[in-house]
Amino acid sequence: MADYEFLTEHTVADYIRQNRELSARIDPDHLASIREVGDGNLNLVFLATDEAGRGMCLKQALPYVRMTGEGWPMTPDRARHEVESLQAHHQLTPELLPEVYLYDPSRYIIAMEDLSDHQVWRGSLIAGERKEGAAEAVGTYVGALAFGTSAFAMEREALAEAVARAVNAQLCTITEDLVFTEPVAGAERNSFLAANAPDVAEFQADPAVWQGMGYAKWIFMTKAEALIHGDLHTGSVMVRSAAGSDVCDSVKAFDSEFAFYGPLAFDLGALFANYVVAAARAVALGEDDRAHWCLRLIEQTWTGFEAEFRRRWPTRRDPRVWGDEFLDELLATWRSEAWLFAAAKMSRRIIGAAKTRDIESLPENLREGAARGVLRVSRRLLVERHLDSSPARFVALAEPILRDARTV
Repeated sequence: MADYEFLTEHTVADYIRQNRELSARIDPDHLASIREVGDGNLNLVFLATDEAGRGMCLKQALPYVRMTGEGWPMTPDRARHEVESLQAHHQLTPELLPEVYLYDPSRYIIAMEDLSDHQVWRGSLIAGERKEGAAEAVGTYVGALAFGTSAFAMEREALAEAVARAVNAQLCTITEDLVFTEPVAGAERNSFLAANAPDVAEFQADPAVWQGMGYAKWIFMTKAEALIHGDLHTGSVMVRSAAGSDVCDSVKAFDSEFAFYGPLAFDLGALFANYVVAAARAVALGEDDRAHWCLRLIEQTWTGFEAEFRRRWPTRRDPRVWGDEFLDELLATWRSEAWLFAAAKMSRRIIGAAKTRDIESLPENLREGAARGVLRVSRRLLVERHLDSSPARFVALAEPILRDARTV
């Protein structure tokens, strides 16, 4: 199937040695370790460290979905989308993205900054840690790309070229199927606990769910507002804090291979959904205070997002027609749409093929209630998004639903 060579732990050193730019950053003749650490669904990921302690990450796109094998082909050109979105976003918020060293289009390899001194935020949340500042930082990131890659900042011709180059049809189709369609319509690759079958049936029979998912899918397919990350969740954010501290000193977003020009609120909704999933885990474990803290991440992300977007707003290209009232209406629209996308992302994590460790690592009896709570929150968001879509209302709505669904 592939017409290019896959990296292995045995060939990483040779690959670095053959690239002058890479061998200037790390010594391929004195490597202390080479580890394959890819735990996602799609790619190979290697971390190499030399004896001087310098590190590098090499990520290679496979021509199929890694978790299923060659039976599910996948364009490796997604690596180009990832590197180009990383570079575009890095120009806006360099402190919140890893640095890209090199992209090899012949083998779909991205060489980038080693973040092994960070940890995946999802793992940190599962471990019960508090990484203060992370939620606001990712909100800042979304606010920066929302303005900086949009019509508010880019000249019309440059914007049109950027939109065309970022067309990512195959990966968008995956999102359209797995996030918006299959959790409602049913699919062979859906899976859930037998105990949750009545919850799934109730969810799929609700006309408000069908209407909301249909609208969300339409917005996703038609609204090209900014170069969004496209798969922004707690598993695609790295966090770091000093020993003994709960405060982040570094936050990095990564894994943007689903990037395309799409609806800005999709990234926000994906984050909100993952905070609810983290809260559902905490509730299942009887950690109600922690669950409340997880839900408050929604407000922190929105605050970071809105503050960054408003900070950049005075530099918009045409203030004659884009006034402050327009800004307020735009933010209100994004809040409502974020609820819509959060609902979709929550339900796919319970019903669809791709799960989260937050829920899946729970004992089965506790997982039942956590899954039920997430689905019920999803339904309420779809029904009430037109009312008060403030982050505070989101928290007030979700918290009692998760508690009431808890099993013991």
